[in-house]
Amino acid sequence: MAIVTLTTDFGYKDYYAAAVKGTLYSLFPEIKIEDISHGISKYNILEAAFVLKNAYRHFPKGSIHIIGVMTHTRVAIKEREKNLEAVDHVALEYDGHYFIGADNGIFSYLLDFAPDKVFTLSVQKDTAKESFPTKDVFAKAAAHIARGGTLEVLGSSRDSLNQGDIVQARSEGENIRGEVIYVDAFGNAITNITESYFNQMSSGRDFTISTKLRGYNIRRLSDNYHSTKEGERLALFNSSGYLEIAMNLGHSSNLMGLKVNDVVRVEFSLQ
Repeated sequence: MAIVTLTTDFGYKDYYAAAVKGTLYSLFPEIKIEDISHGISKYNILEAAFVLKNAYRHFPKGSIHIIGVMTHTRVAIKEREKNLEAVDHVALEYDGHYFIGADNGIFSYLLDFAPDKVFTLSVQKDTAKESFPTKDVFAKAAAHIARGGTLEVLGSSRDSLNQGDIVQARSEGENIRGEVIYVDAFGNAITNITESYFNQMSSGRDFTISTKLRGYNIRRLSDNYHSTKEGERLALFNSSGYLEIAMNLGHSSNLMGLKVNDVVRVEFSLQ
């Protein structure tokens, strides 16, 4: 049975997600639909990429992932100081999975290496209107793949995708400068500092993790969220391998004021 996942910024109040699901079932009643999230912040492709990247790999190979965030072919949205215009709708094969969405820069955040195949979609729509591409284009493409159809039928092959402004942790002398890239529903602030990069830079040295809020420095890593006293801040590498600033049974983002794009530094002791 083919699995189709949905990652959108539709929210849970309106009919949009239900309309996409209804279209998928109408096109292929045997399909199985799973929600990854409809709570992505509006137009936030970085957030959508982070959520999907850490979810899709737990689904079986051959799963189809629809991304319903910033989907219009004509956009002029300032995304991290970059104007994106006239994006295409694409379907691609990557890591044994299929992804369908707008080529608005999101795939540079989502993919770690080049996809096996990329096709610009030319799916025939039932209406001339372009207000709901997730339903009118992406759902049709997903149903086609779910029925065993090939990407080649969906459009024309292409060699490249639009690049977003990828934010990576970097060194500042002997130290690390990272940023908060996601804040989850528990208020945990997830950074772009990976465990492998931290270990590469640390060489076993003592360290201090600092944020914009003075007096909240962290000098050790925890194994889990409950390894400190209730309400006490902590840092750990989460299951996805990213450094996370959290609080035991608390909301670290609210208390520490952390939000996406805030700087997080790791300063290592001199030896």
